[in-house]
Amino acid sequence: MQTIEYVRALRETIASWRQAGQRIAFVPTMGNLHAGHHSLIALARQQADRVVASVFVNPTQFGPNEDFARYPRTPREDEAGLDEAGCDLLFRPTVEEMYPFGTERCVAVRVPGLTDELDGAARPGHFDGVATVVLRLFNMVQPDLAVFGLKDFQQLRVIEYLVRDLALPIAIVPAPIARDPDGLALSSRNRYLSVDERARAPAIHRTLLAMREAWRAGASFERIEADALRHLDDQGFAPDYAQIRRSSDLAPPTGAGDEALVALLAARLGSTRLIDNLPFT
Repeated sequence: MQTIEYVRALRETIASWRQAGQRIAFVPTMGNLHAGHHSLIALARQQADRVVASVFVNPTQFGPNEDFARYPRTPREDEAGLDEAGCDLLFRPTVEEMYPFGTERCVAVRVPGLTDELDGAARPGHFDGVATVVLRLFNMVQPDLAVFGLKDFQQLRVIEYLVRDLALPIAIVPAPIARDPDGLALSSRNRYLSVDERARAPAIHRTLLAMREAWRAGASFERIEADALRHLDDQGFAPDYAQIRRSSDLAPPTGAGDEALVALLAARLGSTRLIDNLPFT
């Protein structure tokens, strides 16, 4: 696996692959990689001749009181894991390479509507930073397809909107959520959990399962969401939201029987913010 830090060298390498008629897949990450990330690489490998991954902790998607400075950075482990997973090229740019005019004077991107709800409301400006950095990475790599995990469900919908609205020639491939045996979704932030918090964290997934069962039993959306918030509070979480939305556009459900729905949840456990979701079928 090659490791490259500069856009010029990245483009030269990818250009040589394209001249050979090869299909390029891209997996953007913020590092501190785990088995969930490696599963994205494996999915990308199934659909392309070459796989590029990026590791970049993007400062523009962190709020002033969020964990940018302490976000875990494990470059050696990341490189070894990507190589073993079958990645061909690791793009590891500096902040200066990504934002040559600085983060305060950079050209920024905003996806309207989708970024104002749920995590967008709980973390103002977060998805503006996500859209900005992903568009920059897409321009640098220019892949045929890009793989994003379904755990960050709202992020996936934001990226899909961005690609469609700007007519980018990139196929967005969703990847299933990777979970521990007790149901907790794999996340780089799980390492912040204490032993006691880690033991309680699977209540997030159990709450989603209970929301789905209540929906199947005919409970109202309002009752399901209120019960979920109360359950999380009883388990020691500080929930930001527990809501049911239309899967297609994250709008509130209308109650039509043919709507595909998803439950989305975000809550703090101690100092760690956890997110998860579950489709209703």
